[in-house]
Amino acid sequence: MLSGLDPSGGAGIQADIQAVTSLGCHPLPVLTCLTVQDTRNVYGAEPVSADLIRKQLQCLADDSPIHAIKTGALGNAAVVDVLVDFIREHPGIPVITDPVIKAAGGGDLADDELVSAMKEKLFPVAEMITPNGVELAMLGNSEDADQAADNLLKGGCESVLATGGHGTGIHIINTLYNHAPEPMRWEIERIGGEYHGTGCTLAAAISAGRASGLSPRAAISQAQNYVHRAILHALEVGKGQPVPDRGILWER
Repeated sequence: MLSGLDPSGGAGIQADIQAVTSLGCHPLPVLTCLTVQDTRNVYGAEPVSADLIRKQLQCLADDSPIHAIKTGALGNAAVVDVLVDFIREHPGIPVITDPVIKAAGGGDLADDELVSAMKEKLFPVAEMITPNGVELAMLGNSEDADQAADNLLKGGCESVLATGGHGTGIHIINTLYNHAPEPMRWEIERIGGEYHGTGCTLAAAISAGRASGLSPRAAISQAQNYVHRAILHALEVGKGQPVPDRGILWER
């Protein structure tokens, strides 16, 4: 997993580590950027050296089997280049990409160059991207979710899981778009409020399911149930959004 460090422990690499561990997998965490962040917003970020990340990935691959890759905030375009090279050198590993652009509080986690690199280079080698509504509109160049997803599929994405956690209504509706005739939708009871790190948690949980041998659809179903339960037990860590309790006991 490649993601940024959120020192509040709500999102980023810690969310990934906790979710993957809870679902029975062993994480291999690689930091891509360091952030100034709390449960309210992101106030700054600095990328980790792309060359250092390259060396870490090669070192890990030489030592341990890798069954899935999950990406979050990536720091800059140079990190995308390193990651894409690694993926092409190790084909067959499912790649689950959470295309982190902005924090829930509005702080930026990706500049235009990084967004372009993700769209042009990373998305075509990923098995699934998991944008929320805001990210889907930005990346797919349309406020209409179906059109935005279609634009991303035409741009090379294998599948797009459009998440509905930032929407309204009594149910969260997550929609999987791929090259099937019709998208597949899941409805989950919406729990009021916004929570810090749910997108990271969902994508990490999907990657854990894929690493465990579940199909993409089964991995999504398991991940959604896991996130829902973690939100039910959310923790009041700071003055901003509650943090999902990813340390809950999980029964498969």
